[in-house]
Formats: sequence, C-alpha cells, structure tokens
Amino acid sequence: MSSPATAPPAPNNLRRIVAASLIGTTIEWYDFFLYGSAAALVFNKLFFPDSDPLVGTLLSFLTYAVGFAARPLGALVFGHYGDRLGRKKLLVLSLLLMGGATFAIGLLPTHASIGAAAPVLLTVLRLVQGFALGGEWGGAVLLVSEHGDAKRRGFWASWPQTGAPAGQLLATGVLSLLTAVLSDAAFGSWGWRIPFLLSGVLVIVGLWIRLSVDESPVFREALARAESRKEDDERLPLVAVLRHHWRDVLVAMGARMAENISYYVITAFILVYATVSAGVSKQTALNAVLIGSAVHFAVIPAWGALSDRIGRRPVYLLGAVGIGLWMFPFFSLVDTGSFGSLVLAVTVGLVLHGAMYAPQAAFFSEMFATRMRYSGASIGAQFASVAAGAPAPLIATALLADYGSSTPIALYVIAAVLITVVAVGVAQETRHRDLSDVTPAPEAGPAPEAEAEAEAADARTV
Repeated sequence: MSSPATAPPAPNNLRRIVAASLIGTTIEWYDFFLYGSAAALVFNKLFFPDSDPLVGTLLSFLTYAVGFAARPLGALVFGHYGDRLGRKKLLVLSLLLMGGATFAIGLLPTHASIGAAAPVLLTVLRLVQGFALGGEWGGAVLLVSEHGDAKRRGFWASWPQTGAPAGQLLATGVLSLLTAVLSDAAFGSWGWRIPFLLSGVLVIVGLWIRLSVDESPVFREALARAESRKEDDERLPLVAVLRHHWRDVLVAMGARMAENISYYVITAFILVYATVSAGVSKQTALNAVLIGSAVHFAVIPAWGALSDRIGRRPVYLLGAVGIGLWMFPFFSLVDTGSFGSLVLAVTVGLVLHGAMYAPQAAFFSEMFATRMRYSGASIGAQFASVAAGAPAPLIATALLADYGSSTPIALYVIAAVLITVVAVGVAQETRHRDLSDVTPAPEAGPAPEAEAEAEAADARTV
C-alpha cells in the first residue's frame, strides 16, 4: 500500500502543481534569456558605446555572465531555507526578486544619460536575477517531483524544464516582433525596454497561480520526522549534502557541462555568430531561435517520458553524444546563410539538448535525500553553471575574435560533452528510487531483486 507521501495525487491537483511550476520557471527564464538576447543585440551600444563593436559585445556578455556568478549563492541560500521551511515559500520569493530586477532593467538609464554608472547598475540588477534563478530551478522541479506519480516522474518533472524553451520562446518572440515593427533607431532608443517592463505583468500572473498550490507532501512528512529528532544535519542541509552526497553533487555538475554550454552556444552566441560571420540579419537569427525553441518545448516531455521507460542515464547520454556529433554540422549549416539551414541547425541542436535537459529534473531530484534535496539539486546544478553556461557565450565570442573560425568553438563544446559522458557514465540509475526516503545513502539504489521486480512491472505495463 502506498504511503501518503508516495501515493499519486489527484490528476487535477497534479496539473495545477505542474502549471504553477511551469509558469514560474517560464517567467524566470523569460527574464534571464531576455537579458541574454539584449546583450547580444543592443547592450553593447547602449552601455559600452566607446568600445569596438565586438569588444562591446564581449563586455556585454561579461555582464551576462555575472548573473551566473550569483546563481551558486542563490542555490545555497534558497536550498538551505527551502529544505528547512519548504519549497513553496522560497519559490514565491524567487519570482518576486527576478521580476523586480527585470522590470528595473527596463527603467535603467543608459551610458548616454549617466555614464559609467549605467553598466554598474546593469551589473547589480543582473546579479539579483542570477541570485533568484539560482533558487528557482531546484524548488520548481522538486515541487513537481515530490507531488507526482513515481512511475511517471520523469515525464511530470520535465514540464518545469519546458519553462526554459518557453521563456526563450517568449523573450525571443517579443524581441523578434519589436525588431520587425520598429526601426533600428527606435528599438535602440526605447523599444528594447518594452520586453523588460512586460515582466511586471507576468510576475503578477505567476504569483497568483503559484500561491494557490500546496506544499510538497513528501517534504511535510520529512519535516515532521525531523522536528521530532532535531538532528544537526537536517538543521544544516548544506553540511549534510557535502557530507553524504558530495559524489552526487560532482555527478550533477559534470552532467550539466555539455547541456549548459551547448544551450547557450545554440541560443545566445548564435545571435552573434550568425550576424557577424554568416551575414544573417538579426531578425533572421531571432526567428530561427524562435522556431527551434518551439520544437524544443514540444520534445522535452517526450524525452522525459522516455526516461521513465528506459532510464535517466541512457536518454541523457544519447543527448550528450548527439550534441557532440552535431557541432560541426551545426556551424556548417549556419555558415550557408540560408534561413532554412539556420532553422535546421538550431532545431536539431535543441532537440538533442532536450534529451539531456528533460530527464535532468528527475535525475537530480532522485540523487538526494528529502531534507537535503533542495540544497543538493540546486548546488549541483547552479555551481556547474558558473563554469559552463556563464562563460560559454563569452568564450565562444573570444574564440571567434581570435581565430575567425567556428572550429575552436565546436571543439569547446565537444570537450564539455566528454566531461558529461564520463559523469553520467559513472552515475547510478535513479528512476526507481523512492523520494520519500530521508536516509542519506547516495550509493543505495534499489537492490538487484527490487530492480528486477521493477523492470518486470514495467514490461507488464507496455
């Protein structure tokens, strides 16, 4: 008989929880990606006007990378209090911080108005964005993972992951529309502010939905047990993670390298490469990312469902190896300057990325015990982002400036793929783990007999 912690919730309740997590992650990623797209398109001129265009783009991407530097701090703070106070409270706070910072960027004076203070203020607001996003991801995927049906955890937990392409789709779509209807002068003068100011409306909608859901039953049960024991480890989730789950943290960090780097090369750096090296217009590059993001959104739940059938590791490895093999064809297609080739390059890249990103939510959630799960999943995911996604557009732009070729950039992504293949290759399969387990035993997967029974049960349901 299922315990209350593990019994599947009512379908309507689960869909509401998924919707709350999805809309929150969509808004937060909209804010985060909006900055990345603006950094590639206009921030170099607005905040670093005295620099060479490519150098200005590098400086613009440097402020973009600063947001990643704050994500580990957000992971530590939100993870700690999320494991002590609950997932829901911290998710509301992260949404308010992210939305407030993004709205403020839309009101920010440029270098022409206040000089050097403009890029300083831009950097501060970017730090707030990064801090908020560092706490958002772990809580959103855990809220769904800990509510959902264990047999379909990969599928349900992949829905918050679709917030990334949905946010990318929304940010790129708004920018694409504005660049299509406004002149370059109008967009550079005031049009770029509109997408940032729209974040205020989105946050109100997100808060209304997110406040309507309940706290995770798995967390509530674990909290009740912890309060009766008053164990030191559970009062300090970070200490417990580093003591009991340090191998899992390293696996999560390694797993993110190819996923994170390839994503920002495909969606952020491509706006620079396609316009500078391939002679493609901004509008054409944005439209290609827009189409690729729509397909990305659609395939993520399918990859998540597949991970429920064959395991998290096989799907993840398929995506990692696939993205490594795709890098040289990717740049060759972009170099043609054809819109169809550009769409194909971005879309196939994002489909392969989805095979890593979809099972990641369930995979990371299943690695850690309940009272240290928010901390563990967030630390593993966000600390990797500092070495992976943060410098990816910056490194790619620098390699392009130094070598004038896409070959070093492709090799850079392939090196990240090798790290990910090793990390996921040495990890244990996690899809049959019980999330209600509060014991810190990272090496303790299901016993061989239990694994065999689970596989037989899966076969009977085919």
